[in-house]
Amino acid sequence: MMPPAVYALVLFSAVLHAGWNAALRGGADRQWAAGWMALATFAVALPALPFLPLPSAACLPYLLFSSVLHCVYMWLLVEAYRHGDLGVAYPIARGSSPILVTLGALIVVREIPSPIALVGIGLVSLGILAIAHDRGRVDRRTVLVSLATGAAIACYTVSDGLGVRSAGNGLSYNAWLSVSYGLTLSLIFTYRKGVGGWRGEPRQIWLAVGGGVVSVVAYTLVTLAMRDGAMGLVSALRETSVLFAALIGRYVLGEELRFRRFAACAAVALGAVLLAR
Repeated sequence: MMPPAVYALVLFSAVLHAGWNAALRGGADRQWAAGWMALATFAVALPALPFLPLPSAACLPYLLFSSVLHCVYMWLLVEAYRHGDLGVAYPIARGSSPILVTLGALIVVREIPSPIALVGIGLVSLGILAIAHDRGRVDRRTVLVSLATGAAIACYTVSDGLGVRSAGNGLSYNAWLSVSYGLTLSLIFTYRKGVGGWRGEPRQIWLAVGGGVVSVVAYTLVTLAMRDGAMGLVSALRETSVLFAALIGRYVLGEELRFRRFAACAAVALGAVLLAR
């Protein structure tokens, strides 16, 4: 059983995660916003490096692999939001990852969840997927890209779970990951768009930068939680972010939130309760 403080960290991370995804989805140019988020991630994490111990050399393969995976994830996320609403793309992407993470943790580190935890993971995942189908017809491309996003999430979650455990210091691992990923994606954006591609309205720039800072905080909380809790359980509990994403989508982005979707959210919440037992 994970300590209560770990549950609190993951749930707070879920709120933050839903918030920065809403900021990305609501932007007019999501690729541009993703570039600024990555740059903010790099800028926030870089000053912390001198004050943190160097992570163990054993975590280097995970660190490099995860940096690439996070870049792929952000690209897929931008594509998913280009074709679908937050209330559709987000649940499919987040809902498909807990099952994949649990399978990955089972295969890689022989992490076997309890029967009640399996029920909880199932409820969380099925509830989230039900949210995605609440609106009836869903664009096929949205589903495929969102599922690919979920696979990327599952891969980097397992990789980071192993990396943070071998690093010796969770904060150090996450700081180096943020620097590596943020710098890489910023350079890719500059190569594709040029220096002039960074121009934009100050308000939109600050919104994207804020989203990048929030994303660093959110994922730092998750990587710290993975030190003390099973990777599959942490991942599944974090997916309660769809509850907050549904509310943000309704009241901030003006998306539809019907009873069927609310019932699916309730299934997610019940699954989280079972995970907490």
